[in-house]
Formats: sequence, structure tokens, C-alpha cells
Amino acid sequence: MKNIKYFFQFLLILICFIIFKILGVNLSSKISGKIFEIIGPLFRSKDLINSNIRKAYPNIDKKNLKKMTASMWNNYGRVFAEYMFIKDFRFGKLNSNISIEGEKILEDIKNKNNQVVFISGHFGNFELMAMYLEKKGIKLSAIYRPLNNIFLNQIMERIRKKYICEQQVKKGIGGIKKLIGLKKNNYSTALMIDQRVSEGILSNFFNEKALTTTIPAQLVKKFNIKIVPVYIERVKDINFKIKISEPLSFSKETSIENITNELNKVIERMIINKPEQWIWSHNRWK
Repeated sequence: MKNIKYFFQFLLILICFIIFKILGVNLSSKISGKIFEIIGPLFRSKDLINSNIRKAYPNIDKKNLKKMTASMWNNYGRVFAEYMFIKDFRFGKLNSNISIEGEKILEDIKNKNNQVVFISGHFGNFELMAMYLEKKGIKLSAIYRPLNNIFLNQIMERIRKKYICEQQVKKGIGGIKKLIGLKKNNYSTALMIDQRVSEGILSNFFNEKALTTTIPAQLVKKFNIKIVPVYIERVKDINFKIKISEPLSFSKETSIENITNELNKVIERMIINKPEQWIWSHNRWK
């Protein structure tokens, strides 16, 4: 029964993608953003989103809460439509729509053949970050969680491998083995650390304990490598800015718990910069 549901979801999304391709990226992004403002609250609990936002902004009033939620859904809808144009962001006419701050940091990593861990979260059009890093010549592997929809997941994996990052590493034991193999070939790793995981440690996130991945901390301890925070924001419509921050170093004596706490603080600062562009609908503090 679940597969039937997933199949019809897949067909609906496929139809949307075809329509987006006909309309073009500008119009598709705008329309999809508006549609998500309307239908988004039907699929995710309004109470959950409001509760999440109030954890970071306890004094927010109803007007700004409603505005932030609407902006979040708008951005999410735009990301959905822009998936159809990932190829153009990487190779075509849209590659000039991405500006970069901190390009010298990337050049140093590439020229010195350094191995690092890039961390980020679900901001702006988050798919463009790994795409840009690989496009700039960084040997990169990206950790991902497969979609529950098996039909849609096949297409998304194909898009990600072809246009975003060729070396996709699936979460799990098999993925860890592949990741270690790539590390031996001097690949850097990119992963999102802003969402709840099934395995991790309870770490402070906006003053409340949240289950948080320890993969970056473990890689730091095992390979003695640096952490490079990466952030993307939607500047306007389909124009984006990616910021590469200075690498973070941790001593061998720094515990996994302390590293994880520090990285959560990094993500907090990213969220605060443009809170309406982060996905508040995720049950982060479950």
C-alpha cells in the first residue's frame, strides 16, 4: 500500500518537474514558492514549526512568527522547483547566479590537496553547496540519507551524482566503509549536521538538548583534519551567495562531545543569519 502511495507521489512530482521545465526557472521558482506557502502547512504540523521557532526566538510575536513560517515555506517551494535546473546552475546560464565569499580558502584546500570536513545545514538552496565545491575542483564525497520514496529516490540519486557530487555516500555501515576508502584517496567530506539523527549524542542546540550526529567529530579525531563551515543564502529570487568560513581546528585532546557542541553553535549562528531560510518543519528536538 505504501509503495502505491509513493508511486502516485512520484508521478505528481514528475508532472511538476515537466511543467517547471516548460515555464523556466524564474517563473517556476516564484510559483512553486507561493504554492508551498499554501500547501506546506497541510503536510507539517503548525504547532511543531511554531514550537521549533520559539526555541530559538522565545519572544517572537504572532505576526513575525507567521511571516517567518510563510517565508520558510516559500524558500522550500523554490528549492523544489530549482531541482529541475541544477544542471544549469552547474554548467549553464545560471552558474553566474551564485556568488562566493571565501574562495581563497577553497583554493588553498585544492592547491595543498588538503582533506577537510565541510559542514552545513538546510539553508537557501542547500543542494548548490556541494555542487559548487566539486565544480571548483575539490575532491568531494557527500553523505546523504536516501528518500523514503523508492521511486523518487532513484531520480534524485541520479541528479545528485551527475550534477551535484559524484561520490554520494549513503548513511549506514556500508556508507562508512565507502567513506573511509575515499578518505584514503584524499577525498574531503560534506555533510549536513542540522537535523536529528537516529544515532548520536545529546548536544545543546538553542539551549535545549538535541540528538546530534558525531560523524564530523569522529572524522576529526580519526584523521586529524579540519572542519570548514559552508553557508548559503538566497539573496533574491534565484540568486545565491555561498560563504566559506575559515577552517576550524581541534586538538587531539578535545572530546567528541565538545567538538559536537561547538559545531552546533556554528549551525545556530548560520540559522540566526537568515532564520526564514532554514527548514523549521523538521522535528529537531524530538
